[in-house]
Amino acid sequence: MIYQGESIRVEFVNNGIAELQFAAAGSVNKFDQKTLEEFSQALATLAETPDLRGVIVTSSKPTFIVGADITEFQTLFADLEHTKKWVHKASRVFDQLEDLPVPTVAAVTGFALGGGCEATLACDYRVADTTATIGLPEVKLGLIPGFGGTMRLPRIIGPDNALEWITTGKNNRAADAQKVGLVDAVVAPEKLRDAALAMVQQAIDGDLDWRAKRQPKLEPLQANDTELTMTLVTAKGMVAAKAGKHYPAPHAAIKAIEDGARKHREEALNAENEAFVGLTQTDACHAQVGIFMADQYVKGKAKKAAKQASKEIKTAAVLGAGIMGGGIAYQSASKGVPVVMKDIRQEALDQGMNEASKILSKLVERGKIDHKKMAKILSSITPTLLDDAVKHVDIVVEAVVENPDVKGKVLAQMEDVVADDAIIVSNTSTISIDRLAKNLKDPSRFCGMHFFNPVHKMPLVEVIRGEKTSDETVAAVVAYAARMGKTAIVVNDCPGFLVNRVLFPYLAGFAGMVDEGADFAGIDKIMERQFGWPMGPAYLSDVVGIDTADHCTVVMADGFPTRMPRDTSSAIAKLAAAERFGQKNGKGFYNYGVDKKGRPSKEKAPEVYELLGISGKELSADEIIARTMIPLVNECVRCLEEGIVSSAAECDIALLYGLGFPPFRGGPFRYLETMGLANFVALADQYAHLGEMYHVTDGLRDMAKAGKSYFAG
Repeated sequence: MIYQGESIRVEFVNNGIAELQFAAAGSVNKFDQKTLEEFSQALATLAETPDLRGVIVTSSKPTFIVGADITEFQTLFADLEHTKKWVHKASRVFDQLEDLPVPTVAAVTGFALGGGCEATLACDYRVADTTATIGLPEVKLGLIPGFGGTMRLPRIIGPDNALEWITTGKNNRAADAQKVGLVDAVVAPEKLRDAALAMVQQAIDGDLDWRAKRQPKLEPLQANDTELTMTLVTAKGMVAAKAGKHYPAPHAAIKAIEDGARKHREEALNAENEAFVGLTQTDACHAQVGIFMADQYVKGKAKKAAKQASKEIKTAAVLGAGIMGGGIAYQSASKGVPVVMKDIRQEALDQGMNEASKILSKLVERGKIDHKKMAKILSSITPTLLDDAVKHVDIVVEAVVENPDVKGKVLAQMEDVVADDAIIVSNTSTISIDRLAKNLKDPSRFCGMHFFNPVHKMPLVEVIRGEKTSDETVAAVVAYAARMGKTAIVVNDCPGFLVNRVLFPYLAGFAGMVDEGADFAGIDKIMERQFGWPMGPAYLSDVVGIDTADHCTVVMADGFPTRMPRDTSSAIAKLAAAERFGQKNGKGFYNYGVDKKGRPSKEKAPEVYELLGISGKELSADEIIARTMIPLVNECVRCLEEGIVSSAAECDIALLYGLGFPPFRGGPFRYLETMGLANFVALADQYAHLGEMYHVTDGLRDMAKAGKSYFAG
């Protein structure tokens, strides 16, 4: 044994070849501070080892290295000087690997991401198996590679490919990595270790010139000035168009590569270090790291639920076909849970099957699946008009029309058909789960399962616990949602549940400005371009459906009559009365159609300005943001205080995945904390005269005074 640590071991395997193996105690290998220290120690020992002729770098696990330990980032980034010292020291550990006096080969299996990818870049050669996924996804955390990725990758695969990899943060399959020259060979998993040993032996024997392979990584980038300039200009243009001003990381990546291009390794690494450290102090980085942590927390709860679930969902049924039912059926079948799609009309079943077929056809067109896979998924969906077809399923997802009486009758009927231990859920966006539960003899096996449209694209599912829903039911439904590839957030029953409840005050704040004569298109522009929503409130209302939004005002006014009273003279109510329902009938705040090239078009509707009496009242961007976002954040706080949602992290994820809350802001609670609780309270107080939606809770006021955080502990 040459070296033995808690996460790394090094030993000779044969003929002077040593194997440096990552073998952490947990389920995956990652570069936490302890592992980086061991890595440095192991490499220092190897450098002094007599008779060493070559090194292979391997993993004892099905995955190589998933990257840095992100759970350490919040502590590491809290102190600027500490961050500088850490990244400088950590990045030089990879130099130790690159400077070993013998040839090195990385044997890559599973994920080699972030620091894992950077470890392979420090080796002379890379062999991957067919399961390998390689990439530098740091921009998704508001960062850039910090262990030499911006310096080494351009010198290995060229600046154009490297810029694309780093600024997009995309993961790459082994075959694609081989095409651009990152991977030297791709083999079957069972042949990986032998292939790495054979390659390092070739280098030892002189059949491969490992020194020549290594040298370009130590020198300035070998690209002529014109080529490099054009590549950088193109990359800057693409990043400006796609990332915009809100995401500084891809811009910083380009600058780090540009600043280091004409420098030797040490100076190029210094350029990377400087850019990395600067990003660690940005709000975008804190928000995106916060998203990662919140997502891991939510997924951890889902895994725990799956272990606790006493019932495994092996077969499912969807009641109510159409677009939503077809989407749910597709999602279940595509993840390996066969589904019966039941309706009372053949036309609806045809529409549901067409929806599933349409989704699959697009995947075939993009090369994501083949026709055989498409046929297999479609054959896992059984359309039927017969009740008996659902009698043996493990879960029934009711997705009929959003009417409590219709849903109640369907649920009661199905309870008499399915097995006694079958779970029954309702895909409802507004109707009380406790109200629907009254139609069932055994409400303990019933809960809500609110999918978002389009089902195959939206990652969130709200699992709504009713007063009598059992823990076993919730656990099984959360596990089923996870198996469907969805992120499940468990919430308690209330009008609008979580997402729609907090969305309503946001839209009401918007409507209030329109009622005063403000231009809805101007508000959309501010909320999209400046705040960062994927669509502004007017456009969102059109997409959701003006009639649906108007119906929600009735539900919310019922539940919160003083805070969310129904206003029949509001913009939404007027548009609904005029049968301007949004995209579904081609006219809402905007008019929808197709342009001369057949592409969907959206144009401001002049008739809406007249209908709503819009005078073009001028409002500042700050006021527009305040008047929409204060009500939303306040309602999120109320939901947390009332126990509708159990944590700030889950609320953030729900709005990120359910509404498209701007990721660079991290979710409503992260946005609140970034602004500062005391600053938010002061701002909200300026608008308190607009009504109860703008009044902060006593709990929030107390937390602001005490300097507390919603993410503490």
